[in-house]
Amino acid sequence: MRVLGIDPGLTRCGFGVVDGVPGRPPRLLGVDVVRTPAELDVARRLVGIEAAVEEWVTTYRPESVAIERVFAQHNVATVMGTAQAAGVAMLVAARRGIPVTLHTPSEVKAAITGSGRAAKPQVGLMVARILGLDAVPKPADAADALALAICHVWRGGQNARVSAALEAAAAQSARQRRAFLAATRKETL
Repeated sequence: MRVLGIDPGLTRCGFGVVDGVPGRPPRLLGVDVVRTPAELDVARRLVGIEAAVEEWVTTYRPESVAIERVFAQHNVATVMGTAQAAGVAMLVAARRGIPVTLHTPSEVKAAITGSGRAAKPQVGLMVARILGLDAVPKPADAADALALAICHVWRGGQNARVSAALEAAAAQSARQRRAFLAATRKETL
């Protein structure tokens, strides 16, 4: 499974692509961080992030995109920028029919280090070890993007199966509801 991991951010957006299957070390295909200038207005910065996501999706053709789930922080401006960047990444993937999964920071840390409370340096070291790298990818956003991709390879299949089952159950429920309403209308006529 080829996964594009995205650590969203308005100032720095991390990208990492790995190929792998659960239970085996994945193979690194690409990693980088895209920066947007703080002096640009937010809309222009988001256009830059969109272009970068489009380029990564075109270049690497991932089967799935894993994005860090935005969580509340004390700095509202940071949360807003992160959420906006994540939304742009989800939109690009959805437009191309690529499944998107959101992973929480603690879920990623637990998958990579065994502890959901691991510190960033520990995550970076484990990413380097898992991928057989000589050094931790820099900056931390790059290592975080790879951690997301690795987490998804190792856990994403399970999440995808659960999501597919929930969607199938919801579709079945909707069909039953429509049939019930149709039958009820016939009885009242």
